[in-house]
Amino acid sequence: MSEFSYDQYQNAVDYIRQQISSTPRIGMILGSGLGPLADSVENATIVPYENIPHFPKGNVHGHKGRLVIGQLEGRDVLVMQGRAHFYEGLSMKSVGFPIRVMQLLGIQTLVVTNAAGGLNQSFNQGDLMIIKDHINFTGLVGNNPLMGANDNRLGPRFPILTAAYAPSLRKLAKDAADAEGIHVQEGVYVSLSGPMFETPAEVNFLRIIGGDAVGMSTAPEVVVANHAGMQVLGVSSITNISIDDPESTQDVSHEEVLEVGQTIVPRLTAILRGVLRRLPNNN
Repeated sequence: MSEFSYDQYQNAVDYIRQQISSTPRIGMILGSGLGPLADSVENATIVPYENIPHFPKGNVHGHKGRLVIGQLEGRDVLVMQGRAHFYEGLSMKSVGFPIRVMQLLGIQTLVVTNAAGGLNQSFNQGDLMIIKDHINFTGLVGNNPLMGANDNRLGPRFPILTAAYAPSLRKLAKDAADAEGIHVQEGVYVSLSGPMFETPAEVNFLRIIGGDAVGMSTAPEVVVANHAGMQVLGVSSITNISIDDPESTQDVSHEEVLEVGQTIVPRLTAILRGVLRRLPNNN
């Protein structure tokens, strides 16, 4: 398990601060196929992950691997255009590293997006799901970014995750969707380690225990963000419907996930812009 010191987080923060003049209070993580929103950031400063000390790179197709820092809807934002994943062989501490950097930069509100498979049988490919809770399988079995020594400067030893996804932000997202005439789902996101898609038996099991969508990211980031005292909004793009029949001849691929993600981007962008407009001025 790779540990990072407070000074290493601060090294990354210092490097980023040297590149920017704004003080963003809103952070955004854009998942597979969802990076184009970052291209609409105004007065943008681009900071490649590879230039930031200790920052995880990630190598998944569809993740550009850079920070985009500027303005959206008149708000100062820091956008992660792509993320690193546990399945790439990184430690959970590395997966959580960008959230620590955001924390020390002063980020107070975090928006996380992902591509996910639909478990809920009422969902359709192309739906958007506001995350109301998650089941963090990797964390439950011991792969948790908070394991190891706790630094009280970063957060408490035992954080409470009852409201891991802030109800106030979920309401803003639903209000923004309603204003744009966009139908959204709401449900529970199941976070697995990946990188394989689930077997039919696993799909049925995850559905039985209350999962509405399943993916390979997000929960570790949200755990760290809550530990850091951030308010979190999560939105899943249902890019495929999980296959629950072992006799099925259907197929799913990462390329399909990216393609469907592109069709979702305009609606997701409209909702996230609406949330930014509705956020209180202290965010």
